[in-house]
Amino acid sequence: MAAPRKSSAGIKQKVISENRKARHEYFIEDTVEAGIELLGTEVKSMRAAQTNLGESYAEVRNNEAWLVNAHVPEFSHGNRFNHDVRRPRKLLLHRREINRLGAAIQRQGMTLVPLSLYFNEEGRVKVELGLAKGKKLHDKRETQKQRDWQRDKARLMREKG
Repeated sequence: MAAPRKSSAGIKQKVISENRKARHEYFIEDTVEAGIELLGTEVKSMRAAQTNLGESYAEVRNNEAWLVNAHVPEFSHGNRFNHDVRRPRKLLLHRREINRLGAAIQRQGMTLVPLSLYFNEEGRVKVELGLAKGKKLHDKRETQKQRDWQRDKARLMREKG
């Protein structure tokens, strides 16, 4: 089961899935919270925390935002009305937000990457999207060096003090 976490506003959230690889592969410039249009069997499957955002991305087409390639496994008791595992799912955003994100993708060559999928305090499924720019190999190495140094520094401080 996914552990609850607190958002920046101090509200408890139950995390369904996180895309940890996204923070390694991209510089996250901005984040946006979006609702997601789901079928009943998808929500039930998500409550079992089996969803994977690893290869998914979001795109803007026909003035609508879509979550593409997110893996939500079939619900075990879902008979013939079960959902398609990798179907595109519509994201619920205000028109102004969709226009802003679409313009950033077109103009600046950025990508919309889902960072996490969670239940908010009302029990609704939300997606945290990151407006991201891809990292080069040397950027990834630099990030890894910084992370290693912070870990070593913390260890030294614990030992000394």
